[in-house]
Amino acid sequence: MEAIRVISTTIVQARRHVDNGDSSQLIDLNPWDLQYIMLEYAQKGLLYHKPTSSPSFEHTETLIQHLKDSLSSVLDFYPPLAGRLAIIPNDDDDTSSVFITCNNAGVSFVHAIAGNTTVADIVEPTYVPQILYSFFPAGNFKNFEGTRVPLLAIQVTELVDGIFIASSTNHCLADVKPGWDFWNTWAEIFRNGLNHLGLDSKPATFERWFPHGINIERPIRIPFKEMMENHNKATINLVQPPVLCRRIFRFKREKIAELKAKANSEVEDSVIRNKISSLQAVLGHVWRSVIKNQDFDPEEEVTYRFLITAKSRVFHPPIPEDYFGITVQFTTVVMKVRDLVGDGGLGKFALGMNKAISSCTEEKIKRDFEAWIRNPIMRTQPAPNGKFMSTSSSPRTNFYDIDFSWGRPAAVRLGPANTRSWKLAADGGAEEGSFEFEMCASSKILEAMGRDPEFMQMVSPPVGATNRAMQ
Repeated sequence: MEAIRVISTTIVQARRHVDNGDSSQLIDLNPWDLQYIMLEYAQKGLLYHKPTSSPSFEHTETLIQHLKDSLSSVLDFYPPLAGRLAIIPNDDDDTSSVFITCNNAGVSFVHAIAGNTTVADIVEPTYVPQILYSFFPAGNFKNFEGTRVPLLAIQVTELVDGIFIASSTNHCLADVKPGWDFWNTWAEIFRNGLNHLGLDSKPATFERWFPHGINIERPIRIPFKEMMENHNKATINLVQPPVLCRRIFRFKREKIAELKAKANSEVEDSVIRNKISSLQAVLGHVWRSVIKNQDFDPEEEVTYRFLITAKSRVFHPPIPEDYFGITVQFTTVVMKVRDLVGDGGLGKFALGMNKAISSCTEEKIKRDFEAWIRNPIMRTQPAPNGKFMSTSSSPRTNFYDIDFSWGRPAAVRLGPANTRSWKLAADGGAEEGSFEFEMCASSKILEAMGRDPEFMQMVSPPVGATNRAMQ
């Protein structure tokens, strides 16, 4: 497979933007947003089969222009995406404050062709192929670089028999649910135009959430200059990390139900028994295999980090349903190896997750919010370490539902950003009620998991194996 060929790179702006110079165009960020400022952009890509008969595919130039026009229209409803970051120094204390400025500087739009690559080349291999990463906008930018580069970049890559649409989004803007809403709105405008959208002039709330009852000086001040000095030193001394691979593990609804029942049966706490969720059970199944297939001392501790949404947990004020921003915070489950991989380990892990989630009350969220302002801690990519893994994305926002009029995606994939640490992206699967996990780890552990009968008996066969069996 040859490398892709870039046809054009353009800037797409919101169609009806009016620059009135109003200071309300500045959105000051809160701790949930600011904690991501040193990380790379978030990336998501959707692969579609090229329909055998579709007017939109008959003329490539028309298709690309329609994608640009519909993107321009959707940016009218999501003005922060067409803006830039503004990092403004505070001269009195050597700190800085960070804003989104909705100036309609525009979104990057790349049109490319992968002339020798087919849909099967992407979905059938056991490991995610390297060529896929060239289907994402170039440049693994850090979020703080949003002062000079677009906050959203789109790349549309034509394959022999399909099309791949990828986004790279500044992670200070939003988490997975608002991003999913944006994709859906874009697809709907592409399919039906603005007349059928059914949205008012403001489908999302962009003003950042701040809790009542806490004395917060706004905008928040962070030691950005010091952070950049530390970042530059770390970059100079950066040791090249080992190459990590990615593999897709799929779980059908029936196997998910089995794991959920098993996890609940192993929970000894009668109060929580039967309250373990499907996702908690499947994450525990994956994590147990990761640790079991490494040579750790049974007394060592291993850490699993996952996200908890605050949206359903705070009420003063409540977070609007249409909130476009970050609403999640991290928590962890720390266990000894022997407890995780031994008898009843699935239930013990799921119980730990359940208790961590239950402890995330409104009072705790507010305490954490206030504590971060006093002592800003920025997320960084942890070094590759088989004793630590984190989860991103969410099966509640199923990207397989996004239809540009070409049917459901053949695959949903992550881009090359943020790939220097072990992680698991948990998404809804192509089949109803299924999960699809894209795991980034060493090839050694991914191979070991593929040979782990206890783990693989719950995993659906790879797409390639299924297709070959049908031939």
